[in-house]
Amino acid sequence: MHLDGLCFITDRKICDLSCKEMVLQALKAGIRWVQYREKDLSRRSIYEESVELRRITRKFDALFIVNDHVDIASAVGADGVHLGQEDLPFKNARKILGKDKIIGISTHDLEQAKEAEAQGADYIGFGPVFHTLTKDAGSPKGIEILTQIRKQVRIPIVAIGGINHENIRSVLGTRVDAVAVASAMLKGNIEQNARNFIHILNSIREKCR
Repeated sequence: MHLDGLCFITDRKICDLSCKEMVLQALKAGIRWVQYREKDLSRRSIYEESVELRRITRKFDALFIVNDHVDIASAVGADGVHLGQEDLPFKNARKILGKDKIIGISTHDLEQAKEAEAQGADYIGFGPVFHTLTKDAGSPKGIEILTQIRKQVRIPIVAIGGINHENIRSVLGTRVDAVAVASAMLKGNIEQNARNFIHILNSIREKCR
């Protein structure tokens, strides 16, 4: 499984734009991985919005992951689902989605990371790395633990939480596979923010060749 190095997570609390518009701007700038995260809408509204976002991401050949809702991810033909620690158990999600869909799991310590790998997760999200206001996920974990997890977990690791243009290089220096960003993408000009992130990622990849 190949994951693009930058995942854009939607958040309507940060941005006045609709999810459709914020995703469109990110895709036009070159983002090719979108995670739709919506905590406050009705399930019907989340389904309807997911249908629209699936249509848009397919047009740009971008990966589309639905947060939390396994049944909605399946119904709209999403590429997969991202599960939190309190969501549907992995084995049940796999039964619903089948073996070809992506299932990621949020983790907050080494034990959870290793458990997610043992269960068969396609990737783990780990964080929050830094302080973040987008989600109440506990205290910042810092850079050092990413390095430890990288040494002990073989599946792809996606760092999340408070990542911005200033600290992304230190995060990628731990050799995680990708970073997930919400606030730093949505505050200000989305297209320009996305291009800046992509430029940083590409420059790091060039150095690693």
